Amino acid sequence: MPGNSQRKGAVRKKGKSTPAGSGGRVRRGLEGKGPTPRAEDRPYHKAYRKRGPDGAPRTTPGSKPRGDSRKSGSAALGSDWVIGRNPVLEALQAGLPVKRGLIAEGAERDSRLRDILKLAAEQSVPLLQATRVELDRISGGAVHQGVALQLPEFDYADAEDVLDQALDSETAPIVVACDSITDPRNLGAIIRSAAAFGAVGVLIPERRSADLTATAWKASAGAAARIPVAKVTNLNRALVHYAEAGFTVVGLAGEGEADLTTVDPNDPVLLVIGSEGDGLARLVRENCDVLARIPISSAVESLNASVAASIALYELSQDR
Repeated sequence: MPGNSQRKGAVRKKGKSTPAGSGGRVRRGLEGKGPTPRAEDRPYHKAYRKRGPDGAPRTTPGSKPRGDSRKSGSAALGSDWVIGRNPVLEALQAGLPVKRGLIAEGAERDSRLRDILKLAAEQSVPLLQATRVELDRISGGAVHQGVALQLPEFDYADAEDVLDQALDSETAPIVVACDSITDPRNLGAIIRSAAAFGAVGVLIPERRSADLTATAWKASAGAAARIPVAKVTNLNRALVHYAEAGFTVVGLAGEGEADLTTVDPNDPVLLVIGSEGDGLARLVRENCDVLARIPISSAVESLNASVAASIALYELSQDR
């Protein structure tokens, strides 16, 4: 109401000076600051920590992008990174193919790091300096000890090339097929045994199978570089295709009635190894010409997939 001096602020109290102006601070604070950066470009955002070193989301084949691993305490490693001084040293000693190495600035020099530097120089592996923040991001918070190796994407062979090479073999060839081997250590060990006993190649399905990750490379002890490993879209179709080409398809099964010694050593063989837990899938069994077993003591239920593969390959290779 006009003239109402009781209204708050209507009468200036004595002793109070006129407040200073903002000097444009409020106006400047309201001005635009440009477009908001993407979440993955903001270091404090969890999307930034999910990225791979090349800026791509950190994922594994057939999986969705991972969340913030630090919440669960697990390492959000991509399939192509080896971290930690012992794993890196073992990878170099095994002759794994290496795209590049990262070493933290100011990393403490010990005997392992000196050996890593020596082997990297001998193998012409490029070593780059990186901040610990970058290594933390790559490792997903796992203990990297200031060093990491990036492996290149594995170059899978073509299944038809493996078949052609087998048919051109001077002796009756052996090819190994893996049915849902999901443990990369088992896959690497099977590849190592296949190379050791003269198999021409290894087939793995695109789905429900381990890939040639750093773990599989390490388990193969470098054999993955000496024997072709091919991915097939449909394993059952591959079995039929090899059978039509004259191969005897032999599946390893604990309940199989045949013995590996009954397989004609003059026949080309496609040896099928079942998964660690369930063995051969039903359709795979149906596409096998022979279901063979490895006699073992009744005190043991079954053999590890890679161990069974080694024994079978040794048995098959004896007369060839």
